[in-house]
Amino acid sequence: MGKLTAGALALSFVVAGAAAQAQPVKLRVADSFPSGHYIGEKITKAWMAEATKLSNGALTFEYYPAEQLGKAKDMLSLTSTGVVDIGYVAPSFTTDKLPLSVVAELPLNFSESCPGTLAYSKLVADDGVLARRELAPLGVRVLFALVLPPYQAFLGKKTIEGLKTFEGLKIRTSGAAKELAVRKIGATPIQMATPEVYESLSRGTIDGMLFPFSSIYSYDLQGLLKSATVGENFGSFIVSYMISDRRWKSLPEDARKALTEASARATQSACRIAQETETADRDRLKALGVALVELNAADKQKVRGEMATVSAEWAGALDKRGKAGSEVLKAFEAALK
Repeated sequence: MGKLTAGALALSFVVAGAAAQAQPVKLRVADSFPSGHYIGEKITKAWMAEATKLSNGALTFEYYPAEQLGKAKDMLSLTSTGVVDIGYVAPSFTTDKLPLSVVAELPLNFSESCPGTLAYSKLVADDGVLARRELAPLGVRVLFALVLPPYQAFLGKKTIEGLKTFEGLKIRTSGAAKELAVRKIGATPIQMATPEVYESLSRGTIDGMLFPFSSIYSYDLQGLLKSATVGENFGSFIVSYMISDRRWKSLPEDARKALTEASARATQSACRIAQETETADRDRLKALGVALVELNAADKQKVRGEMATVSAEWAGALDKRGKAGSEVLKAFEAALK
């Protein structure tokens, strides 16, 4: 009887252990992209589905877009404190905490999304300079990141007739890199999170913005625009999905493996999707009647010259603050090559 009881108890422990092991891990993912935005629909959701598939259903997700769990500027703190498990963190919205991480937003030598994305991914990998210098001290890690195609300049009520058009105008920016770029063309930078752009442009609080074509329709800005540049590089924007080290270490090994593989695949596909969307939405805007303006040769040369100084100024300002600006810039330029 005693042996039977002991056997039954042992069996019950095995069954209970198996049930506990089979219990799926549910992660809350939060970002600020509006419903229907291509990043949420084609990249984030696909990444979650891939992770679920790779984990054989052991990983599941609850997705909260459109700032449902917090403002874009607060997402780093919400992620590091565990309010959300995985959060969309834009370094340019949190430059006080991530000043070095905006390096890929500088107007450097890349004209499409994938070169910038793949280079930046090396810097935020576990042994990368940004992971060591900035992310690890904050207790967070990047799962996957996307560097958008280079930003263009958009105006709401004016047709761009050359660089002189921008003089004195209030232009929305995000992050220190693009703030420097706007000053170089004689305009006044206005720092602003993306969800605030529609109201500010419609009210005339800003005259225009630096923006990618691929996000114009997602934020319903197409009806507010009169003109935009094409073929320029006024900097870019970094989209990264982060998880806290504490939450990461709490996950089972197979869940971490599935997330790592799904994130690597997302990095490869996301930049292609971003570039395709950029081209398609640029063509849609042109068909809508928005003037797409290519600067003349003299203005192009002037922009190139001015933008070339932005990176050095950015790095130098950080070096003076005791931050590794020059080291990170050098690492990113090497990764681009």
